Amino acid sequence: MREICCELITETVNKLFMEANYHLSEDIRNKLLEYRAMELSETGCEILDQIIENAELASVKELPICQDTGMCVVFIELGQEVSIIGDHLTEAVNKGVRQAYDEGYFRKSVINDPLKRINTGDNTPAVIHYDIVAGDKIHIKVMPKGFGSENMSAIKMLKPADGLEGVIDFVVDTVSRAGSNPCPPIIVGVGIGGTMEKAAILSKKALFRKLGSKHKEEFYEVLEKTLLDRINNLGIGPQGLGGITTALGVNIEVFPTHFAGLPVAVNITCHASRHKEAII
Repeated sequence: MREICCELITETVNKLFMEANYHLSEDIRNKLLEYRAMELSETGCEILDQIIENAELASVKELPICQDTGMCVVFIELGQEVSIIGDHLTEAVNKGVRQAYDEGYFRKSVINDPLKRINTGDNTPAVIHYDIVAGDKIHIKVMPKGFGSENMSAIKMLKPADGLEGVIDFVVDTVSRAGSNPCPPIIVGVGIGGTMEKAAILSKKALFRKLGSKHKEEFYEVLEKTLLDRINNLGIGPQGLGGITTALGVNIEVFPTHFAGLPVAVNITCHASRHKEAII
């Protein structure tokens, strides 16, 4: 059994959220440059230039890429041979969030109750998803999720008879209805299968996959490309002002489901798609 001190977890979470809010991931930057070279709209090109410049300035000056520094989403794969020493794991994570949002002077957007709506003052609690896996390590993935894009996400319990075309239509319609609200160009995470809540978690998990990486199954690799082409043919474009760059990528995650159902979830993130990860 390997022992890991909670202080190391807190320190790691702190660092990851600081990095995620300051530094655009290299795969996203490369995709922005790729689509900038292909964009046909003059306005779209100008917007993409500004997005790229903003990301560079944020990284150099260590300022937030976006003023909405989000609600903190954390995925943790906990090795079953790990023993946490000190605080409870959840508290260790929330301490890291508190420290990052204080030290970085990040906007604190979390409220204590969805209806009473009093700010918690430290951007906690984080939304944490745990998976118990083999081994003696902890894999931590973090995402400061802005709500301009989160509010545009959707889930639908399709009928099995809706099939592939039903999935495609729902994903494309969700993006179409979102329009300019999620600050396109966007990245689209799609979760298919499981139950209602499993599909939603899969769709968010999909956003951590590197842009440009291929799905391990050819069927879903083709579906990702089909969806991306359909979405970019909508003409929404950068910031909703027209163009071919509505989405930088579509990532799909799937899970077995009941023969009577076809759950599909769409989680949208803006062009920054802030996320970082580390293994302890």
